[in-house]
Amino acid sequence: MDTSYPREERPPPKRGPPPAAPAPRDHLVWAIFNTLYMNFCCLGFVALAFAVKARDRKVSGDVEAARHFSSKARCYNTLATAGSVVLPLLLGALIVTGVIHLSKLAQESVGFFTYQFSGGDDEDQ
Repeated sequence: MDTSYPREERPPPKRGPPPAAPAPRDHLVWAIFNTLYMNFCCLGFVALAFAVKARDRKVSGDVEAARHFSSKARCYNTLATAGSVVLPLLLGALIVTGVIHLSKLAQESVGFFTYQFSGGDDEDQ
C-alpha cells in the first residue's frame, strides 16, 4: 500500500433523474414570416396556427402534444417556404425559355418573309 502522498477521497457522483429532453421548438417566428411575407396558398397561416398551438401546449406542460403540433408547423413552414422560392424560380425559367423560343421564331419568320418578297420580283420581269 502506497501512502507516500495524501489522496483525496471524492464522493461518488450523485445520480439523479436523467436530464429531461429539451422542449420542442414552436417555429413561431418562421410561421409569422411565412404568413406575412411569403404566404403561398395560405400555408403560412396554417403553419402559424400550428405554431401557436405548439406554444400553448408547451406552456401548459403537454410536451407530446407540443411536439406533434411543432412537427406539423415545421412541415407547413417548409412547404410554404419551398413553394414561395420554387414557384418564382420556375416562373422566371419559363419566361426566359419563352423569350428565347420567341426570338428564334421571329428570326425564322423574318427569313421566310424576306425569301417570299425577293422571289416575287423575278416574276414581274
